[in-house]
Amino acid sequence: MAYVIAIYEADRCWGGPEEGGWWYESGELRRIVATEVNEERAYDTCYRVQRILNCLQRNKRSVSSVAYRGGRHVAQVFRHTAPAAYPEERPHYE
Repeated sequence: MAYVIAIYEADRCWGGPEEGGWWYESGELRRIVATEVNEERAYDTCYRVQRILNCLQRNKRSVSSVAYRGGRHVAQVFRHTAPAAYPEERPHYE
């Protein structure tokens, strides 16, 4: 089985007014950085990529900040292929 490590530009989306309002994280694919056959190695690689991203982004605002205007990136692991965006379907409050 193949695992894909990809970088996404992160954002937060309004989920709805339930329970005083809720938000969810979303992301748009920016780059596929690696593929691994082994799941453990895929997550190790993703962790290393995220550490580098954190160093490069240390002066950028958090995604949860009301002043956030984009530009933060996160590394994610997916099986087989990386979707163009996540989540693939808008979540529903339960």
